[in-house]
Amino acid sequence: MCNVHIAVMFLSICTLTAAYPYPVQYQQYQDLQNYEVYDNHEQEPYDDHPKYAFSYGVKDTHTGDIKHQTEERDGGVVKGQYSLVEPDGSTRTVDYSADDHSGFNAVVTKSGHNAHPVSSYPSHPFPYHH
Repeated sequence: MCNVHIAVMFLSICTLTAAYPYPVQYQQYQDLQNYEVYDNHEQEPYDDHPKYAFSYGVKDTHTGDIKHQTEERDGGVVKGQYSLVEPDGSTRTVDYSADDHSGFNAVVTKSGHNAHPVSSYPSHPFPYHH
């Protein structure tokens, strides 16, 4: 009797599987494939000597996310710096520059002390017996 039940279940699963063709096609996915390309924007003028500067910073003491970055570009030369506070409390700073002659160069320094947070858990969470 048990073998009959297994055979019936197997045939039911095969029938259900055959009833649904694979792969499943979703209407929303087909809509995404049939999008129109709008090519009526104006070409931006070419800048043969691009120049910019930016900086930003984050100081979220609740999550410990503390970082900043500055960067500037003058023609083909880019210079910048970013730093972040590592989980151990030290600060990693990266000074970088890039140009056509030297390529990309980065100098990484680490400052401050490594202060691992003190855990409130005992060193042996379970009783240790000899």
